[in-house]
Amino acid sequence: MSNNDFYIEDFLRQAVSVGASDAHICEGERPAIRVSGQIMRINLPPLTSEDMEFVIRTIAPIHLKDRITRFFDIDFSYEIPGCSRFRANMSRQLGKTAMVIRTIPYYIKTFEELNLPKTIEQFAGFNNGLVLVTGPTGSGKSTTIASLIDFINATVAKHIVTIEDPVELIFSNKKSIISQRQLLIDTPSFSDGVKYSLRQDPDVIFIGEIRDRETIESALNAAETGHLVVSTLHTNDAVQSVTRIINLFDPGERSFVRSQIANTLRGTISQKLLPAIEGNTRYPAAEILVVTPTVKDFIGKDELEQIYELVRSGSFDNMTTMNMSIYKLYSEGKISKETALTYSDNKAELEKMIRGVYSGSGLHKNLG
Repeated sequence: MSNNDFYIEDFLRQAVSVGASDAHICEGERPAIRVSGQIMRINLPPLTSEDMEFVIRTIAPIHLKDRITRFFDIDFSYEIPGCSRFRANMSRQLGKTAMVIRTIPYYIKTFEELNLPKTIEQFAGFNNGLVLVTGPTGSGKSTTIASLIDFINATVAKHIVTIEDPVELIFSNKKSIISQRQLLIDTPSFSDGVKYSLRQDPDVIFIGEIRDRETIESALNAAETGHLVVSTLHTNDAVQSVTRIINLFDPGERSFVRSQIANTLRGTISQKLLPAIEGNTRYPAAEILVVTPTVKDFIGKDELEQIYELVRSGSFDNMTTMNMSIYKLYSEGKISKETALTYSDNKAELEKMIRGVYSGSGLHKNLG
């Protein structure tokens, strides 16, 4: 097969047209796409090394072309005008070149269009502190943050600085001014990007991902000095998120960091995407934690498990456990019972909810 037989742009256009979230290409393998969470092989011949070289020449940005052969993992963005933007990750597998290309739509959806709870709007109202959006890869974190940033953009006049790797959704200035900076082009690292952004008169700083100690230190410093910082973590819930951050530090530093988090964390949104009963669509289930004085106290005292009891008890209308969110999708007929139980981390509790054991416990008040 010659490299002229596989045209990456045609392949990506077709992937977008069928609603694929990701495209997978690898030397020696047939191309594949992910639609509604399911991987599907495409009826094309396996790709050759020449095909992959042709793909790289076509879509890799100029500033990376000299690095491609020297680096093992590279992220970059690409655009087919009028079709879509894409985020590409190039890697090596057993010495062969592989690429996963995620579609990034032009249009930024609202919370309502994404079927996200309206209570997420409250996080846009904070003037300082840290808001974390968490969940596994492909759970819609970037999409939720984009909605949050665009909600701020549309409703208040602020300066929003994003530090991304790579830049994904492109924002247009509305009431706010948005400055988007890309790693390795506009700034050398997330921590440097945050440090220097503090001199750029920001109100809101979005950090693409907290990967290391330097980044969380920069984020906490910015959050403490009067800025709203929004970022992502690859964790499944609020407790895991706090624990992950604290564990980035040496044991002797952890009590100080714990009190920093207690004072700066404003809330967490933890997401999963669940396949719908009908059609090629998925619905987000979201655990929402708002840091109230009681939650702040639990974090400071390292009594994180108490947080769940607080949210479960139905004490606060603006908080939701993951099971409450999954149950709501099930009760509205959007997902099956089997799907609900598959995606729940506490199946016994969800079974009780479905059987109605929880009626009258404040659950329905929280699901409104």
